[in-house]
Amino acid sequence: MSKTWTILKYELLNTLSRRSFLLMLILVPLIPGLIVGVLGVMNPGQRESVQEVFTPGFDSPLPFGYVDQGNLIQALPEWLPAGTLEKYTQEDDAKADLLAGKLNAYYIIPKDYLQKGEITIIRQDANPVTSFSQNAMFDEVLKFNLLNADPELYNAYNTPALYQYINLAPQTETRDKESPLALYLPYGITMLFYILIMMTASLLLNNVNKEKENRVMEVLLTSLKPVQLFTGKIIALGLAGLLQLVVWLGSAAVILKLGGSTLRLPEGFQFPPSLILFGVVFFVLGYAIYGSLMAGVGALVPNLKEASQATTMMIIPLIIPLMFFNALLQDPNGSLAVFLSLFPLTAPVAMMTRLATGIAPFWQAGISALLCLVLVFIIVRSVSNLFRAQVLLTGQKFSPKSFITALFAKD
Repeated sequence: MSKTWTILKYELLNTLSRRSFLLMLILVPLIPGLIVGVLGVMNPGQRESVQEVFTPGFDSPLPFGYVDQGNLIQALPEWLPAGTLEKYTQEDDAKADLLAGKLNAYYIIPKDYLQKGEITIIRQDANPVTSFSQNAMFDEVLKFNLLNADPELYNAYNTPALYQYINLAPQTETRDKESPLALYLPYGITMLFYILIMMTASLLLNNVNKEKENRVMEVLLTSLKPVQLFTGKIIALGLAGLLQLVVWLGSAAVILKLGGSTLRLPEGFQFPPSLILFGVVFFVLGYAIYGSLMAGVGALVPNLKEASQATTMMIIPLIIPLMFFNALLQDPNGSLAVFLSLFPLTAPVAMMTRLATGIAPFWQAGISALLCLVLVFIIVRSVSNLFRAQVLLTGQKFSPKSFITALFAKD
């Protein structure tokens, strides 16, 4: 036990002191934090009102005129600055003021506007780019009057409806599909877990294979049992990966809380604590599965080139949830989503994607974790067979058949 602890402590301190590890640990949360901070300084966190979002305005110092032949405009909305629009009963009067430089342009609303939907704009320059925002504003004035000049009706027309989704299937909570987090949070969690599990597992693979190539393994095996070496390495690198996960998820929670107004998050949004808890559980299980498999590959093959080719087959199950991300997002309780989140090789990523949507039942997460734990027990016990002196000190060309044979070979 003391020798295992010695290996664990050495590998952990060696990993934590690497410059590349520290840079990844700090820069990954620091860069988005700085971006959110800069955006917050440039836009001091004031939430735009619905009226500001849906009501374009004039940017010209001169007023605009209109000749309402259809008698549609009965009142001007309160949000329109005074003197912005001037009403003319005769087109000749509007044209005279335009030529005299008193108007920017004027609009003619024909009697048959409701049938044809056509409006004529008269101006001295014919630049559609400069007139775009003004025309959009005049459209809003027309909408206001077509809705009987009723401010409440106009605001209701311009405000997107808030849909509340109720799923009759058993679930812990519902989500607001209109929120930007409905896409970005699950996507971010999915990519985070894929990258973290792959990074940490690959680190273990490289570590084992490098020590085989430079023959450090031979020296270590003179005083250590192979299983002691394997146990110390997998726990040490797992703790390093767990530290990254906690720091990154914690930083994400802080950024979302402090930058809520900048990121336009819903009022009262809080990063789900359960997501961090399950995140730790499924990272540990995912790393134990794939880290053990990659350590077994590193123990079997003679060099890193062979190991890199072999890992391509190993990571295919981990990529499957990325391929079906849209299906997981659109139907988190569908048959495909449930299967991928319960199948142990895809569960660490797929279940976290479902949990990030806020819909996956916790009892399914518990069953998924239990199935992953069973697979961890089987794989770790099998990979321990590869950490034997006769395997570690020889090395052979990788093939799926030889790998499986070595995994389940008896001592």
